[in-house]
Amino acid sequence: MNTIRHKTKLAAAITLALATFSAQAAEVEVLHWWTSGGEAKSVAELKKLMQAKGDTWKDFAVSGGGGENAMTVLKSRVVAGDPPTAAQIKGPSIQEWGAEGVLADLSSTAKAGNWDTLLPPVVSKVMKYKGNYVAVPVNVHRVNWMWVNPAVFNKAGAKVPTTWAEFPDAADKLQKAGFIAVAHGGQPWQDFTIFESVVLGVGGPEFYQKAMVDLDQTALKSATMTKAFDTFRTVRKYVDKDFSGRDWNLATQMVIQGKAGMQFMGDWAKGEFTAAGKKPGKDYLCVDVPGTQGDFTFNIDSFVMFKQSSSDAKKGQEDLANAIMSPSFQETFNLNKGSIPARLDVKMDKFDDCAKKSNADFVASSKTGSLVPSIAHQMAVPAATTGAIQDVVTQFFNSNMSSKQAVEKLASAAKTQ
Repeated sequence: MNTIRHKTKLAAAITLALATFSAQAAEVEVLHWWTSGGEAKSVAELKKLMQAKGDTWKDFAVSGGGGENAMTVLKSRVVAGDPPTAAQIKGPSIQEWGAEGVLADLSSTAKAGNWDTLLPPVVSKVMKYKGNYVAVPVNVHRVNWMWVNPAVFNKAGAKVPTTWAEFPDAADKLQKAGFIAVAHGGQPWQDFTIFESVVLGVGGPEFYQKAMVDLDQTALKSATMTKAFDTFRTVRKYVDKDFSGRDWNLATQMVIQGKAGMQFMGDWAKGEFTAAGKKPGKDYLCVDVPGTQGDFTFNIDSFVMFKQSSSDAKKGQEDLANAIMSPSFQETFNLNKGSIPARLDVKMDKFDDCAKKSNADFVASSKTGSLVPSIAHQMAVPAATTGAIQDVVTQFFNSNMSSKQAVEKLASAAKTQ
C-alpha cells in the first residue's frame, strides 16, 4: 500500500514538474531578415539566450529586399490571424502597426527593466505607441559618417574637410592628384543618404528636425533648403562617371583600395574596412560629415511583439524583450554589426575607436537635442512619404534640375503624402 502511495505521489510530482516546465517554456517565432555575416551570428546569440531561459526559438528568416520581402510575408500572416511572436520592424512602421491594434503592450516589461532611463528619450519615443512600449531596440547605427583614406589625402596634399565650405578645395586637390574625390553608388537610397547629411550639415539639427521630420513647409521651401540642394549639387561634381547602379560596399572598396578619397555612408561601411584588415585611425578615418560635428542621425533596428493569447507566448515575448535589452546581447550584436548599443550604459571597452566616438556622440547628442532620426533609412516619416521625397532627391542628383525647382518639388512631395 505504501509502495502504491509512493508511486502515486511520484507520478503526481512528475506531472506537476512537467506542467510547470511547460508553463515556463515557450515557443518564440521571430521574423527577421538577418541572414548573413555578423547579423546571422547575432541572431544565433539571441537564440542561445532564449534557450537558456527554457524557451524554444523558431526562426522565421526572410532574406532579400532589405526587409521588404519580410514585410510582405508578415502582412499575410497578420491578415490570416496568425502573426509571429515577434518581428523586425522599425521607425514609423511601428506606429502604423500599432494603429492596426495588433501589437502587444510591453510596458510592464519596460518598467521592470527601467527602459525609460536606459534609452535616450528620442529612441524610446520611436519604440512606443500612444505612450506604451510596443517595440524593443537592438542597436543604433550612425548615418552621418564620412569615411576617409588618409594616405590618399596626404598624396594629394588635401585637408580633410570639416565644413562644406572646405569641401570643394579638398575635392579639387584629390581630383587633380588623379583620385576620385567621392566614392558613391548611384542608387536612390545612397543619394538620399548623402542628401540628409548635407541638410544636417547646412542647416543644423533644429532645421533638420523641422524639414526632414516635421515636414514643415516653411522649412522645406526655405533659403536654407535651397542652399542644401546647391551643396548637394557640388558633391555630385566630384563623383566618378561610372557611379550609376554601384552597390554601396563597392564604393567603400574604392576608398579601401586608395582609388577614392572619401565616402558618405553609415557605420555599416566599417565592416568592409574591418574585413579588409584595416585599422581605424591608421588605414582609414571615420569623421563627421562636414558641418555635423557632434550631431547624430540615427537608424535603429528593433523588434515589435504581436498580441498573443497564451500565457506561454506572452512569457516568451517578455523573455525575448529582456534578452534583446540585456547588456551582453547589446554588446555582442553590435560588435558583430558595426553599430553601437541602444542602451546608454553598455561598456565600450571591446569596441573600436569609431564605435567609441559614435557612442560618445550618441550620448552627448541625446542630451543636447542634436540626435535626429534618419529619413533616408525610414526612421523619420512614413514609408510612402520617404519614397516620394527620395524620388525628388534622386531626380535632382541625376538631372539639371535647379535647386529652386527641387525645393518646390520636395515641399510638394511632403505635402501630398
